[in-house]
Amino acid sequence: MKDRTGAPVTVTLNTGGPIGAYAVQVDGGPVVGRADFVDGTAGGSSAGDDGGDRVFFHTEVDEEYGGRGLAGILVREALADSIRKNIVVVPVCPLFAAHLEKHGDEYVAAGGVFRQPARDDIAQVTQAVKEQRAAAREARRANRASE
Repeated sequence: MKDRTGAPVTVTLNTGGPIGAYAVQVDGGPVVGRADFVDGTAGGSSAGDDGGDRVFFHTEVDEEYGGRGLAGILVREALADSIRKNIVVVPVCPLFAAHLEKHGDEYVAAGGVFRQPARDDIAQVTQAVKEQRAAAREARRANRASE
């Protein structure tokens, strides 16, 4: 796929921590944007290849890459992957919410499922952010101790 300038774009899925992300790279360079999510359990199972909920809560692209359509590429790729994996999308991120408000019927017609965020979804995101920050602090302490 290509951005608005014609540069090749790659989107990869990064999981493994309390917060996962779809990351975008331009022309094989470093990651320049990401769509962060938490695999939710509000529906009874966490997201993965066999369904569950995925709470998208933040999307960001480096300023110098603004206007190239990368945020839209991130959203569309994340939604397409959610369809493939039977994941219910929960749009907390304003960009995801706006996209689904405008294109929700098309998304559902293509096999996608989404629902409005609930209080438990927000609590889960808050907890995941706290866990990620704690893990980052611990990693910094370990690095200082080994120096």
